[in-house]
Amino acid sequence: MTPSSCAIPSRVETRRHLNDLDELPKTHAEQSRERRDIVSGEVMPESRLIRFVAGPDGGVVPDLGRSLPGRGLWVEATREAVDAAVRRGLFSRAAKTKLNAAPDLADQVENLLERRCLERLGLARRAGALTWGFEKASAAIASGKAAWMVEASDGAPDRRRKLLQIARKQPRPPRLCGCFTSEQLGLATGAGHVIHLVFLAGRWAERWSDELGRLAGFRPILPESWGEEA
Repeated sequence: MTPSSCAIPSRVETRRHLNDLDELPKTHAEQSRERRDIVSGEVMPESRLIRFVAGPDGGVVPDLGRSLPGRGLWVEATREAVDAAVRRGLFSRAAKTKLNAAPDLADQVENLLERRCLERLGLARRAGALTWGFEKASAAIASGKAAWMVEASDGAPDRRRKLLQIARKQPRPPRLCGCFTSEQLGLATGAGHVIHLVFLAGRWAERWSDELGRLAGFRPILPESWGEEA
């Protein structure tokens, strides 16, 4: 797929992380906090990492909200890094005790990240940060207020292409996400059948970008079938 101004940003570009209002860093020091990835040994911002902790049964538990008690074991937010940590026994090595990491740990993280992204759509709707439907989406994009075009992966391509044509005319085109179905978008927002959804620019969109950036480390954000149109 050829990148364009409307395409999803790269994994590195989108892997900044902010949580809900009650989880937002309160100080500059907290915002710039860094941790060491147990796989590569590289020191990275927490926003690029997934925190894990040891469970009471000796299992490895993902802690995406960074709120569970215990020593944090930090891994870069990519499927490759999590798989490597499991395969090489790096959780046990970092914790200095025997831990059992499930072979499908990366799949567990992906599912949790997907849930967080969808939950934040519901929160953003209640905050007035979303609009949906073809006409409203078109107007928001044409006005320059759109930060994200969230298009259902099972939506018809003709209208998506029309929205992309409008987006490409903007000085700062919105970014494009297409990894959720219309059913998922409808359930997440409580808005029924949703094909075209726009995230209005602002802090809610920034927070969602950060969550989606972590998800991008585990799955494609755009369907391959969309090809050059994205």
